[in-house]
Amino acid sequence: MSEKARWYVMHTYSGHENKVKMNIEKMVENRGMEDIILEVKVPTEEKIEIKNGKKKVKESKLFPGYVLVKMFMTDESWYLVRNTRGVTGFVGPSSKPIPLTDQEIKSMGVEEPRIEIDVKVGESIKVISGPFETFIGTIDHINLEKQTLKVRISMFGRETPVELEFDQIEKI
Repeated sequence: MSEKARWYVMHTYSGHENKVKMNIEKMVENRGMEDIILEVKVPTEEKIEIKNGKKKVKESKLFPGYVLVKMFMTDESWYLVRNTRGVTGFVGPSSKPIPLTDQEIKSMGVEEPRIEIDVKVGESIKVISGPFETFIGTIDHINLEKQTLKVRISMFGRETPVELEFDQIEKI
């Protein structure tokens, strides 16, 4: 099994993307493969249409005929996805599907890159970007899911709580 799960692209019959997504998720659940096939996505974007003076938010597929799967490539995961009804194959040579590169994942907006930080609550940090740049603060709370921290910085002689993103701070 590869060292980390990667995103793969599958061809599907056009119009069957959501059905394929549901079928794969159901089979993964039934076979207990949640630790091998982690996520299935049909990338969409919201478009605002104005018809007869009324705003309507419509979701449209970014890549019609394609479904993305984040998984560890094993014979079992390859077989399960490849043989899902509606899937015509992986993108790449038939014997060896090619995972998306980090650059492709970022440009397609598939997932936000996760930022790892090595700080703890109570530690001092320096703000390196944004309106509080150069301020020194103390961490009160870390939200790994949102990738934000609550930090108390000293401003005008008093402690002020601010919310910062992981990439706005550095450890001192």
